[in-house]
Amino acid sequence: MRRLRSIAYALPLVLAFAAPFSASVQAQNYPTRTVKMIVPFGAGGPADVYARVLAKYLSDETKQSFVIENRPGAGAVIGTDAVAKSAPDGYTLLVMSNTHTTNESLLSNKPYALMRDFVPVAPINYSDLLMVVHPGVAAKSVGEFVALAKKDAGKLNYASSGPGTPYHMAGELFKAMSKTDIVHIPHKASGDMRNSVLSGNVQMMFDAITTMSALAKDGKVRALATTGAKRNPLTPDLPTVAETVPGYEATIWLGVMAPKDTPKDVVAALNASIVKVVNLPEVKDAWLKQGAVPLVMTPPEFDAYLRKDIAKWADVVKMSGAKVQ
Repeated sequence: MRRLRSIAYALPLVLAFAAPFSASVQAQNYPTRTVKMIVPFGAGGPADVYARVLAKYLSDETKQSFVIENRPGAGAVIGTDAVAKSAPDGYTLLVMSNTHTTNESLLSNKPYALMRDFVPVAPINYSDLLMVVHPGVAAKSVGEFVALAKKDAGKLNYASSGPGTPYHMAGELFKAMSKTDIVHIPHKASGDMRNSVLSGNVQMMFDAITTMSALAKDGKVRALATTGAKRNPLTPDLPTVAETVPGYEATIWLGVMAPKDTPKDVVAALNASIVKVVNLPEVKDAWLKQGAVPLVMTPPEFDAYLRKDIAKWADVVKMSGAKVQ
């Protein structure tokens, strides 16, 4: 009996020491099976495109498969919630964007909180947006579009891939700063958004330069401006929105997060692998030619970046009066 009592007393101590050891061993061997990367956006958009590039190189780097699963809908909430409810073992990851930091103030009834239910892993890249209109719109500059929007207040529409997305917030920021009344038409995915503008059903949209520049060059849409603080090297002759609307700036960035309680060693291993991939010369060169700038941060640096972005977009939501439709 004394021996049994001794074992009973000792067992919690053994388990307490074994738990961190087990996590450490897991991280040393990670990954040992397929890793699923959930993209809460539709196929063909920047998050999907760059997630697939990242997954390919991570598979090469780790010798395990990283696979992409698209789960769009509800402004990225559906796919994001699926990751929040996943096991915190490093085998289900979230590919996220500034949609997520915007949603923290825009969507009050989300089933998760970003900084409570996830841990930052690493950023991926960022890029400017293009402000484009259907060729049938009688505006060939930002100034002309602002004049048209003021003349026909409430009659022009702009498309987005859903509430809280960078495209939605770029539009709301534009409305607030240009003092125009343009109707937001949300879509389920970025492909649907583009189709609406290409068909002429919606007059204007903001879209990532990485996916929209080719369509603009082909004349399928008319590019009016880029949204960065300075002119984009890909389109040096195209002005920025800020040249007409002083102070305007909006970009799209991408990153990776994991469910809360994912072991720190696993997060560190993932961060190291992602940093290695985005620093590969062939990856950097290809992305820069497309207008995407690689981002490199440690998990604590990415955590601070996310918190700062949440605060920034909370101010924009308040200033613009943006609401979920």
